[in-house]
Amino acid sequence: MFLENTVNHKEQFGWIEVICGSMFSGKTEELIRRLRRAQIARQKVEIFKPSIDVRHSEDMVVSHDANEIRSTPVPAAANIRILADGCDVVGIDEAQFFDDEIVTVCNDLANKGIRVVVAGLDMDFKGNPFGPMPALMATAEYVTKVHAVCTRTGNLANYSFRKTNDDKLVLLGETEEYEPLSRAAFYKAMLRQKVSKMDVKEPEELPKKDESNSTG
Repeated sequence: MFLENTVNHKEQFGWIEVICGSMFSGKTEELIRRLRRAQIARQKVEIFKPSIDVRHSEDMVVSHDANEIRSTPVPAAANIRILADGCDVVGIDEAQFFDDEIVTVCNDLANKGIRVVVAGLDMDFKGNPFGPMPALMATAEYVTKVHAVCTRTGNLANYSFRKTNDDKLVLLGETEEYEPLSRAAFYKAMLRQKVSKMDVKEPEELPKKDESNSTG
């Protein structure tokens, strides 16, 4: 839970909200919802995303349900600090793709009185903490973890399983490359994938016994 109105209105500090979860969990949809509300309230809002994310659009943040909001693509976190000057609310999508400076940038903006709303994957395709997300979650006032539905069990999914054999950490993709899985389904899928990559050699044949020297 997070509160959009603070009790002490004399305090000039802002805060950080982190929306995290697996792929297809509605992170960007929730980000857009919060930013739209701020725009309706006539607050000055700026949205940023990493310039490498061009899956749907170069200058729009687009959710899987086709909601979209105009954004500014930036190559590095440091650009956000400059471009966000004078804003009331700053939104950042796909934060896991930014460099570690994104943590300092978000905290600097919050310290200036700006509300910072960040969305990103909390784990990579191997189930490990992803990039700067753990530090962002640790320093944020509010953390919302959203879930997808496991494509194999129907349970809550919090893992993003990569269906391809590409081992690059950053691989942009959609349903053809990824599927959301529960803990149990992810463990089984990773185990199955590991077994399939094992190099199993055929056992060497034993030398045949020379029967010509046998007696009797």
